[in-house]
Amino acid sequence: MPLNEPPVIEIKNLHKSFGALEVIKGVDIVAHKGDVVSLIGSSGSGKSTILRCANLLENSQKGDILFEGEPVKWKGTGASRVPADRKQVMRIRTNLSMVFQQFNLWSHMTILENVMEAPVTVLGRDKAEVEASARKYLDKVGIGDKCDAYPAQLSGGQQQRAAIARGLCMEPRALLFDEPTSALDPELEQEVIKVIKSLANEGRTMLIVTHDMRMAADISDTVVFLHQGKIEEQGDPADILVNPQTERLKQFLSATAPA
Repeated sequence: MPLNEPPVIEIKNLHKSFGALEVIKGVDIVAHKGDVVSLIGSSGSGKSTILRCANLLENSQKGDILFEGEPVKWKGTGASRVPADRKQVMRIRTNLSMVFQQFNLWSHMTILENVMEAPVTVLGRDKAEVEASARKYLDKVGIGDKCDAYPAQLSGGQQQRAAIARGLCMEPRALLFDEPTSALDPELEQEVIKVIKSLANEGRTMLIVTHDMRMAADISDTVVFLHQGKIEEQGDPADILVNPQTERLKQFLSATAPA
C-alpha cells in the first residue's frame, strides 16, 4: 500500500443511539487496503451496528465516516442527522458489499440471477459481461454447479457462499461480513470460513463481525474487542487473543473458548 493512500474505511469518534439508548460511544476504526479487521465482543456490544453505520444502513448521530479519504456529507445534527448527498451514499454502498447473517437471497430467482441482479440493475453493467463474472465468482466459492438452482434447494452453507459471490460480483473496494457463519451448523460453517480465508489471502479489504475466535486469529490483521459500545482493546490477534490486557477481554475469551 502506498504511504499516501488513504484508508478504504475510516471511522472517527462514532456515536450511535437508538432513542435514549446509546449503543456506540466514540469508536475509531481504520481499514487500509488489504486489511482484515475483525470486530469481536458479546451480544449487544455494538459490533453489527458499527458495520451498518459504515455502510450507511444506519445513521450515526456524531462522528465521521470516510471512504477512501472522502468524508460522508451530513445535514442536521444529533437524532436528525442524515446523509446530505444521496448519490454519494449510493456510490459508497455499491463499493462496500455487505454479507449478512441470513443470506437475503431472492427466493424466486435462481442463484445465478441472484448474483447478477445488483450489477445489472444498480450499476447498469452489460448483462453478458455480468453473467460471465457471476459464473466466475460462483466457481470461486465452490458452487458453480448450482447456477440454475433456487435458494431453497441449497444448504445454508451454499446459500451463504452464493451471498458472498453476489457481493464479489459488485467488484467492491471492501467486503463487510456481519456474523457470516452464526446461522450455520459447524460443518457448513467451515465451508464458508474456507471461502473467507481465501479472500483474505487474496488481500481483499474486509470488516468482519464474528463470534469465531479461531477465524479471527487466522485471518485478521487487527482484532477489535468491543464492550458496551466502546473499544476495550484492539491490536494484532497474536497479541490480544493470546495475551489480553483487560479483565473484560480475558473473561470474554474464557467464555468463548472451546470446551
